Amino acid sequence: MTEDKLLYTGKAKNVYQADNEDEVLIVYKDQATALNGKKKEHLPGKGVLDCRISQVVFDYLIQNGIKTHLVKNISDHEQLVKKTDVFPLEVVLRNITSGSLVKKFHVEAGQKLAEPIIEFYYKSDALDDPFINESQIHALGIADKKELEYIKEMTLKVNDLLVPFFAQSDFDLVDFKLEFGKYNGEIILVDEFSPDNCRLWDKTSHHSMDKDVFRKHEGDLVETYHEVLQRLTTK
Repeated sequence: MTEDKLLYTGKAKNVYQADNEDEVLIVYKDQATALNGKKKEHLPGKGVLDCRISQVVFDYLIQNGIKTHLVKNISDHEQLVKKTDVFPLEVVLRNITSGSLVKKFHVEAGQKLAEPIIEFYYKSDALDDPFINESQIHALGIADKKELEYIKEMTLKVNDLLVPFFAQSDFDLVDFKLEFGKYNGEIILVDEFSPDNCRLWDKTSHHSMDKDVFRKHEGDLVETYHEVLQRLTTK
């Protein structure tokens, strides 16, 4: 793919215009980042694992009625997807206390929540993706009330599907981040679903099986992601 087709370069992926005007090509990078890109490392093989894990998860969601941007995988690290108008929002759902929730409220990590928590963050690297509430989302014209209710409903459906999906491979789905966009006026799931944007804990050991391994220097990230893929595909 030539550089003149490059639409966007991110921390983990490059996005290129595809031959079809309504589609783009996502190319996964062999790069791990943390602290909103302040910590960065080249890790050969990571991009392939992110791409393949995301395909496995998206295929499962599609089979169960969730509409996504995924068209097909072109190679082991490239995906053809629908071109969407993406909401500048990161939608975070939490099932178990961890990460910033523990830091903010001084609660004990690893506690199953009585019901899932949904949080919104304004997607902006320059602003470090600040927390944003529903009133601010409406007032700033990011999404109207009907759109936001649909996004929350979709997020809960994804959670209901993925908690048992990961449990079959002996993972606890602690929390995850989703993004949504509009395609032909319809809101669909976009971006990826990999250990880069979710927390997975081994059900027995409670060890991290996600990007926290990189953030906290707890092991080899590529080996960890390889084990995640292996478990998901050999259930």
